[in-house]
Amino acid sequence: MKQLFLLEDDLSLINGLSFAVKKQGYEIVIARTTLEADELWADGKYDLVILDVSLPDGSGFDFCRKIRQTSKVPIMFLTAADEETDIIMGLDIGGDDYMTKPFKLAVFLSRVNALLRRSENFGTTVTELNSGGISIQLLKGEVYKRGEPIELTAGEYKLLRLFMENPDRILSQEQILGRLWDCNESYIDGNSLTVYIRRLRTKIEDNPGEPKRIVTVRGMGYKWNTVD
Repeated sequence: MKQLFLLEDDLSLINGLSFAVKKQGYEIVIARTTLEADELWADGKYDLVILDVSLPDGSGFDFCRKIRQTSKVPIMFLTAADEETDIIMGLDIGGDDYMTKPFKLAVFLSRVNALLRRSENFGTTVTELNSGGISIQLLKGEVYKRGEPIELTAGEYKLLRLFMENPDRILSQEQILGRLWDCNESYIDGNSLTVYIRRLRTKIEDNPGEPKRIVTVRGMGYKWNTVD
């Protein structure tokens, strides 16, 4: 059974989310402060983490940074305001998705299910992808640049894999978002993709300012370029 970890201090929201995810057949562990979250995180293994941004004794961003030191578990942020800076920060530090309060439970469950499906697909094949000095060991979910390991978040890994599985093919923003989130693309802001692209380029490109692998095709989308 999938186990979710929720860090949230709003009791009414906790009750609503708990009821919804349990009805889906998931277990849920709840923390209402970062101090409590530290203790619970150390004691268990979770399939998805849901973090409120504003907490009485800290920030969900800080807890996300702590998680990313040791884990690639999918992380969703809950934010009270549709602030672009908060969204970008959350994705930059390793978050995989976000939801702006208030939200509909049906939409929330759709996003939860999509994140869980994506995490199940990581490292399920024995194939190896190689292109332009970048290699992905799909069985292990590991990525190397000229033989040296590079650390990617779950979202970055899936994006890189999508590009390398479609070499020299232009992928529109809508196609990429649909494949990354496995749900209605209208729920996802285009800024999210811009952040992922920029962050991935800094890790795999020799010169991120003049990318040679993940190239922008003006007015059409992006593609993985195999030609030097």
